Amino acid sequence: MSVIRGLIIAFSIYSKIPVPIFRWKDEDMKYHLIFFPWIGAVIGFLLCGWRCVADYFLIGQTAYVMVGFAIPIIVTGGFHLDGYMDTVDALKSYKSKEDKLEILKDPHIGAFAVISLLALSAVYIGAFSLIPVKGLVVFSASFIASRCLSAVAVLTFPNAKKEGMLHTFSKTGSKAKSAVLFFIVTELILCIAFMLFIDFVHGASVVLTLVVSMIYYRYRMVKEFGGITGDTAGYFVTVTETLCALAVAVVSVAFN
Repeated sequence: MSVIRGLIIAFSIYSKIPVPIFRWKDEDMKYHLIFFPWIGAVIGFLLCGWRCVADYFLIGQTAYVMVGFAIPIIVTGGFHLDGYMDTVDALKSYKSKEDKLEILKDPHIGAFAVISLLALSAVYIGAFSLIPVKGLVVFSASFIASRCLSAVAVLTFPNAKKEGMLHTFSKTGSKAKSAVLFFIVTELILCIAFMLFIDFVHGASVVLTLVVSMIYYRYRMVKEFGGITGDTAGYFVTVTETLCALAVAVVSVAFN
């Protein structure tokens, strides 16, 4: 029963997909990170489905790309984008770690967050417009992989704060950390194997991007904040997905 509740909790927190509502208990939350990558699977499935619809009905490239850009935002409700913008505001403040952590709590957004989001969106849209069918399948799978790595980070990276959503989840998850990590890593390995099977070159570019992004994420967040937070987790997912789109687009153009 805890596993089913964990599935519902994961989708209720990280997506806008309707799920049953119930009062959470700590026991219900210990397995929820296992299902976090499943939301990425939904996004990937919708992206591939949208490509099929666009091809069948001869939908124009501009409409196809813009809807493809919107799908992840619609599914997640902009959950990760919020964390991205808060993190950018903190990073661009160039203040002390303590001040940066306070900025993360501020519900308001600054100019640098808006500018960075627009720039990142432009990169994503441009890259997405260059991704062919095989590359799209690989890229769609990267939404699963990025969430697997984010979940691994939650359970293994140092926390910058001793409070907040991420701290609560990582602490709760520690009761069954070995089991949760095993399932998440298994999901990641299967996802990587799938990407490499679909197209080795595109898959390898995404895997390399994931590795570099994860290493840099840990280094930068520990340096700037002393660890990770819920907001920085959103920053990681958002940036990594954009970099994966860029990697697939570059490979597609280079090997076309």
